[in-house]
Amino acid sequence: MSLLLSGEEGFTPPSTADFNLPPVFGDNPYTTKPIFLVFLSVIVVSTFFIAASRKALVMPTKLQFAGESIYAFVRNDLARDVIGHEFMRFVPYLFTLFTFILTNNIFGIVPLLQFPTMSRVSFPYVLAIFTFVIFHYVAIKHKGILPYLKEIMFMPGVPKPVYILLTPIELATYFVVRPLTLSLRLFANMFAGHLLLLVFILGGDHLLKGVIGLKLVSPFAFAFGIGLTFFEFMVQCLQAYIFTLLTALYIAGALADEH
Repeated sequence: MSLLLSGEEGFTPPSTADFNLPPVFGDNPYTTKPIFLVFLSVIVVSTFFIAASRKALVMPTKLQFAGESIYAFVRNDLARDVIGHEFMRFVPYLFTLFTFILTNNIFGIVPLLQFPTMSRVSFPYVLAIFTFVIFHYVAIKHKGILPYLKEIMFMPGVPKPVYILLTPIELATYFVVRPLTLSLRLFANMFAGHLLLLVFILGGDHLLKGVIGLKLVSPFAFAFGIGLTFFEFMVQCLQAYIFTLLTALYIAGALADEH
């Protein structure tokens, strides 16, 4: 390999440092690219659905059809089918959650933007906290705080000695594990996917600058990177769906009369 490189500098692979972007201007940590992408996503989502619903027709336009299809998917498949008859009051949150996550995920493969906002773990943490607060609030309002805590800590039909082990596990599951796994699953997938794209695209660019033997290999790196981009798009959509689906499942569990 050293002969092939023929004195060229070695390839420095991307790392976690590539996700710590400097401020766009000044030294303010709140002017970084991910922050601006979050604001951009709000503008994009709002503009799209306002435009899609502004002049609703019986025979919908393509834009109206697209907007209604996304809304119907969240309303029917993620809210009604999972939560049940009380689903309508949770549709606004689930719809906002799905479209917000999806847009920020897709930013990772949009030219010039090319950064998935959810690869910064603070954003999934905040979304998980919202979900955490909502499903606990719903459960407490529906069942009462003491019955709800009793349901969590003392699962019916379990021998009393088992509670010594089961109760701490259930408390940790409801108050620690659920929000952590919800946020870390989204973060890890967006982080890993973007890192892989960086490896193949930057690696292909580096090979292209090498000697003839490496130049011949570079198209394969670029081709793999392009193929991985389409795969990453599927993962981005899937992760938005999974996060919203789990949120709906948690809310459904909070509304259930039995554990």
